[in-house]
Amino acid sequence: MGKLQYVDGNDVQLLHCGGEYFASLLQAIESAQREIYLETYIFSHDATASLVRDALIAAALRGVVVRVVIDWLGSGREKALQLSQILIAGGVQCRCFNRWFRRGLARTHRKISVIDQKVAMVGGLNIIDDHISDDGWEHVLPFPRWDFAVQIQGPLVAHVHLEVEAQWRKTGRLGLLSRIALLRNLNEEAHISDSSLSRAALLVRDNLRNRATIQKAYLHALGNAHQHAILVTPYFAPGRKFRRALIAAASRGVEVVLLIGVGQFVLQDAVAHSYYPKLLRQGVRIVEYRKTQLHAKVAVVDNDWATVGSSNFDGLSLFVNHEANIVIHDKAFTAKLSAELQRGVADGVEVFIEDYVNQAWYKRAWYGTAYLVYRALMRLATFGSYG
Repeated sequence: MGKLQYVDGNDVQLLHCGGEYFASLLQAIESAQREIYLETYIFSHDATASLVRDALIAAALRGVVVRVVIDWLGSGREKALQLSQILIAGGVQCRCFNRWFRRGLARTHRKISVIDQKVAMVGGLNIIDDHISDDGWEHVLPFPRWDFAVQIQGPLVAHVHLEVEAQWRKTGRLGLLSRIALLRNLNEEAHISDSSLSRAALLVRDNLRNRATIQKAYLHALGNAHQHAILVTPYFAPGRKFRRALIAAASRGVEVVLLIGVGQFVLQDAVAHSYYPKLLRQGVRIVEYRKTQLHAKVAVVDNDWATVGSSNFDGLSLFVNHEANIVIHDKAFTAKLSAELQRGVADGVEVFIEDYVNQAWYKRAWYGTAYLVYRALMRLATFGSYG
């Protein structure tokens, strides 16, 4: 799928936080009869992750083909290898993505599962208890991590399956001719069905076929916005095009709201703060979510466009890592997600330009320095693509 392809006739259900997501994932794994694919950035070792691990092993023991891809860095180098050994001993096929950066800097940041080619789940949730921080310190969170995923049934599942199967093959030993054939298969046109159910598309970002697919989808949605746009991310450090799209929408009278997670990484917060004054002066509303760890990467635009996935609004997600989002054109789904986001905005703290007018010089210097350091690192990592 080298270009964005919308598919009609999908049943897309919103999954809110780990309570809904892990219940659905475990049920699907326990019901699997033939095949399970699971790809994740973090596969932890806590009680919740152990339930998923044991369910995968149980499925393999009853004859289901189970294939798992975990990110070597995201899951912790030693812990990733230990988990891989446990899964393989239990009959699960498991591979670690990009060990020792043998294929460049990119990580698989995608969170995807496909069961029996009938049910797919895509979103922002790693395999980790949502009461435990995912920054390596394992702090107990005051409330469950705020995050979303979608469960999909319908023709779009075939697209998701094709992607996760291709990732599995690419993490193994695949020759040049086989890789070319795989790309040709991924670029084939998909079957479009006619139905009253959701119209949806799978967006993926990688460093070969889809270098800017996710960002282009956001830019297109913002460029066509008429009324409102709520965009949610834990890490805000997009390139110049993305920032200009936010400002352009606000200048047309669109209510643009950024809901940003804060408090996890000091440098990341400083970089985000460096953008605040210009965005606020141009009419973009900024709300900081401080209730618990915000991990959602979601957005709604007007009344019929929504996206849920793994891509943050930062240089790593938009220019380096492998990511996966689902875009949904459905008024009922958009209304449901919008209601959840409005509650998130209500739980946040709005930032105003007055907060920055008389800021101490050392704070301004810190934000500016953080931005310059981050921009330099991203330009190096992206060979100048990050602006």
